[in-house]
Amino acid sequence: MLEVRSVTRRFGELTALNDVSFTVPDGRFTGFVGGNGAGKTTTMRIIMGVLAPTSGEVLWEGQPITARDRAEFGYMPEERGLYPKQPIQAQLAYLGELHGMPHADAKQAAGELLARFNLGDRTKDKLEKLSLGNQQRVQIAGAVIASPKALILDEPFSGLDPEAVDEMFSLLTEFTKRGVPVLFSSHQLELVERLCHQIVILRKGELIAAGTVDELRNAGPTHHRIQAGADLGWLRGEPGVTVIDLDGPNADVAFADEGVAQRVLADAMGRGSVHSFGPIVRPLSDYYREVTR
Repeated sequence: MLEVRSVTRRFGELTALNDVSFTVPDGRFTGFVGGNGAGKTTTMRIIMGVLAPTSGEVLWEGQPITARDRAEFGYMPEERGLYPKQPIQAQLAYLGELHGMPHADAKQAAGELLARFNLGDRTKDKLEKLSLGNQQRVQIAGAVIASPKALILDEPFSGLDPEAVDEMFSLLTEFTKRGVPVLFSSHQLELVERLCHQIVILRKGELIAAGTVDELRNAGPTHHRIQAGADLGWLRGEPGVTVIDLDGPNADVAFADEGVAQRVLADAMGRGSVHSFGPIVRPLSDYYREVTR
C-alpha cells in the first residue's frame, strides 16, 4: 500500500500542500481530483521523488519510500517526457532498459504493447507523426512497460476518445488484479466516478474529502424520487416532507426519517398507482461542487 502522511510543501511563502494524508490501497483505482492549482501534480511529484516535502512523508508497504522503491513504479508526468523525433518502439524499449529490463525483453514488451494499441505497424514512426490520442497511448505504454509495482498517472486519459479510454482501463485493470495500486488524476469527474474504487479531493492544497464513490455520493441528505399515476401536489402539506421539485405525478422530496418515507409510500399507493419510489443516486459531480465551492 502507498501512503501519503501529513505532507506539506511550501514554495517560499506559498503553501502548495498543507498536511495532506491519504492512502492508495493495493489493487484499487484511486482517483485524484481537484481544480487547477489544487496540488495534485505537486503531490504526485513528491510521491515519485521529483520534489521533496517540506514536512511529512511517503510510505510504501508501511516503510519510508526509497529510491529503489520508486524505480519500480510506473510514472506518467503531466509534462509528457517522450522524444518527438525518436521512433516509438525504440523509445519504449529504452524506458524499459532504464527500469532494468534486458534490451531484448524491453524491445519485445514494447512491440507487444504497441500491437495491443493498434500501433503494431507504426513501431518505427516518430512520436511527432502520431495523433495526440496515439501519443497518449505511447505515454501510458511507457509507464507500464516494466511491470511496475505501483502506478502514478497524471491525467492519463486526457485527449482520449471513449474507445481509447476503455482500452487503457482494460490494460490498467490487469495491474490492479495483480494487486498494483493505481493513483491517477483527472478533471473528468464522470470518468473518475465510473472507473475508481475510491476518490481523493484536494482544494487549494488541502484534503477536503476522501472515500469510496458510494461514501461520497451518499454524504449529505438523501433525496427520494416518486413517480405516480396521479398528481402529487398533496405532498406539499405533509409533515416531515420537504418538496424539492414537483411536477404533477413526479416529485423529488426529502424525508425527515424512514418512518415518514414509509408513510408517504403507503399514502401514495392508497391514492393510485406508484410507478417508482426510491432514493436518488446523485452524481459525484454534485458532491464535488458542494465541497469545492
